[in-house]
Amino acid sequence: MVQDSYIHVGQIQGVFGIKGWLKIFSHCRPKEQIFEYLNWQLRAPKGVDTYELQEAKPHGSGLIAKLKYVDDRTHAETLKGAEIWVAKSELVELKEDEHYWFELEGLKVINESGEYLGHIKKLMETGANDVLVVSNETDQTEILIPYIKDQVIKHVDLEQNTITVDWLRDYSL
Repeated sequence: MVQDSYIHVGQIQGVFGIKGWLKIFSHCRPKEQIFEYLNWQLRAPKGVDTYELQEAKPHGSGLIAKLKYVDDRTHAETLKGAEIWVAKSELVELKEDEHYWFELEGLKVINESGEYLGHIKKLMETGANDVLVVSNETDQTEILIPYIKDQVIKHVDLEQNTITVDWLRDYSL
């Protein structure tokens, strides 16, 4: 198993009922998109197992799912806390100018003047727009840059592992 060929998409939060249903936390947006992936690799301290999604649905403000061969609460309890991973090959192909967050994490960030700002440490969802959290190892600073295509985000080059932004280091002071 190559770690890099899978992506973390959610976690099992608990059990629901007595027939093996699970409460799911999804990192996907929209959150129901996690149900598009039929083969879940569950990673827990006790090991890694692959399960097939049998049935899933929204429930209140959350999500619940039933995995094939998990037919009772006792078995479901053993899966609590497991991380849900899916093969990157199962991800929906995006348009040319769209990117998954995991593709952006770690990219080198430079501004239009060629100044190195740091590497993308993570992304945050804020409501208005997503935000890049850029970490500069040299001076131990973090810069928050709004992910606004064309205005701030000028070019993403996955082959060169860089993202060019219209942003100055002084904006974060």
